Amino acid sequence: METLAIAVGALVLYLVAYHTYGKWLARKIFKLDPDATTPSVALNDDKDYVPTSKSVIFGHHFTSIAGTGPIVGPAVAVIWGWVPALLWVLFGSIFIGAVHDFGSLVVSMRNRGQTVGDIAGRVLAPRTRVLFLSILFMALTIVLAIFGLVIAAVFRQYPSAIIPCLIQIPLAVVIGVWLHRRGLNILIPSLITLAFMYATVYFGDVGVLHSINTWLAELPIMTWVAILLIYSYIASVLPVWVLLQPRDYINSLQLLSALALVVVGLIVAGLIGGAPIAGSDARPALEIAAPVFRAAPEGAPWIFPFLFITIACGAISGFHCLVSSGTSSKQIKCETDAQFVGYGSMLTEGFLAVLVILACVAGIGLGISAADGSGVLTGEAAYLQRYASWNAANGLGAKVGAFVEGSANFLKALGLAPGFAVALMGVFVASFAATTLDTACRLQRYVIQELASTLAPKISPTALASEAYDFDDNLAGASRSTGEAADHQAHALNPLTWLTNKHGATIFAVVIATAIAALPAAGATEWSWSTAGKGGLLLWPLFGATNQLLGGLAFLVISFWMWRRKIPVWFVAIPMVFMLVLPGIAMALNIFGPNGYLAAKNWLLFGIGVATIALEIWMIIEAIVAWPKAKGVLEPELPPLPPIPEGGRSC
Repeated sequence: METLAIAVGALVLYLVAYHTYGKWLARKIFKLDPDATTPSVALNDDKDYVPTSKSVIFGHHFTSIAGTGPIVGPAVAVIWGWVPALLWVLFGSIFIGAVHDFGSLVVSMRNRGQTVGDIAGRVLAPRTRVLFLSILFMALTIVLAIFGLVIAAVFRQYPSAIIPCLIQIPLAVVIGVWLHRRGLNILIPSLITLAFMYATVYFGDVGVLHSINTWLAELPIMTWVAILLIYSYIASVLPVWVLLQPRDYINSLQLLSALALVVVGLIVAGLIGGAPIAGSDARPALEIAAPVFRAAPEGAPWIFPFLFITIACGAISGFHCLVSSGTSSKQIKCETDAQFVGYGSMLTEGFLAVLVILACVAGIGLGISAADGSGVLTGEAAYLQRYASWNAANGLGAKVGAFVEGSANFLKALGLAPGFAVALMGVFVASFAATTLDTACRLQRYVIQELASTLAPKISPTALASEAYDFDDNLAGASRSTGEAADHQAHALNPLTWLTNKHGATIFAVVIATAIAALPAAGATEWSWSTAGKGGLLLWPLFGATNQLLGGLAFLVISFWMWRRKIPVWFVAIPMVFMLVLPGIAMALNIFGPNGYLAAKNWLLFGIGVATIALEIWMIIEAIVAWPKAKGVLEPELPPLPPIPEGGRSC
């Protein structure tokens, strides 16, 4: 009953937080206005800026920010005990993560959909724009280089998830075109789509499809990386309503409904026990098999500060500010939807992380196969098989496996077939990873375009918002004069001009990610296509601390925007300091610690890690210098926009 009480208590806590703290932020602090004109309306180009219903944006936002983060992080962090992980997820998501996501979304909406990197240059100092964008570029490069490997690894571990995940793509295009062109009510298509997607999970590994799944699972990792990055390019350059929005939306339907099934299964297991183990009619009791707290697991780093780095998504993740300010802010139709999308999505992700923790510390205790094939392990023995040491818990297979097996046990308590339960959870993980990959590619396109705009400002994506240009380099609402045409021609001769184009920027992002992924993994003796694809692992150790530092820097931008408007900042400033100091300590330990990059003479990670800390310190110094002069002094206004279309102001 303890497990059930934790799940119910977490759900109640999140609902209370949304209707109290979240509502206070929306009404009293950010003062969301249903009559305000949002960027999606003012700059509607039917490509990136598209007014969209909040349910669809919620689906896009939730699946994009979640990814495998709230699964992998908590699945590792429970090695220190379940209580520290649970407390960080609950209170981190409410008071830090949700505020970060919500604040990034609102500030971007109030700045015509610009990314936090671009806004930093206006509210702090011009130099910070390049500093921030450089950090974003590095973080997104790592995501693109590694997530193809993550998805391929999940497919290899759970081949039955492949066909259902692939079918989502054409299904999303059909739904996207249907809804966008016809403007139909979304309820009926949603129900039909959800039923079809569950049918693909149930029948997607039957007969000849099983052979296809097996063949696809055995493809070289590099082949999967190449296929997935090509898909990401296509998803990034298409209008958001064609693939990105509908795919994320239909994924969210399946993922949220699967979460609901897990919760129901958890309730059943808590009340009457899990599914009977083969050879027995007894239902094992649902009990937490993990210790409350483990101070020093074998081989594990210190719990402080590494717990706060290991669990990022689910509590607070800097990557979320990119989604909030990169894509979601360009689709919000009504300002008041921002609480549901920004604050609500993060709380939903927090609840997912709570369920992951419970699956890993109690769900696996209902029964998992012994590693030596000797039978089924239950209770503490099952937990220790996954978490006896840091090495045992740290591999991708162990992380994903602990969640999939634990949550599948909840589903089996409902009477679902074991094969279907495992396949559904495999699709769950792979779908989350895929939605993060295609969103990250679009975000990287924005970052590259904005960096290139330093030398070619009038044809940058940011110029869409700040100078009334659209993404195809057309001056909105007017014809070019002769002088403007000449200026455009001069920019065309700039070597960086092609990076301000969405195709050039996306190709550059994909090529860089592919090149890194194709590098041989650490310790590899030779390179071949069959062994390539793991190069992203070379940079992956940097991502945790870099990602969390990014969250602190996003808080810094939000704080300055509010400080200039004399809005109280204490509830942002406290998390900001927390998220700048702790990741900074973690990065320093990773670099200079006894087993750090310097001691290991890993000069690649050492150089990038030192550069990251240097950029952070530089940006903090810029902020300290600007802070005393900023209170009540608004940043320069953006240039005026063309007239708003008739009827465009309505929510």
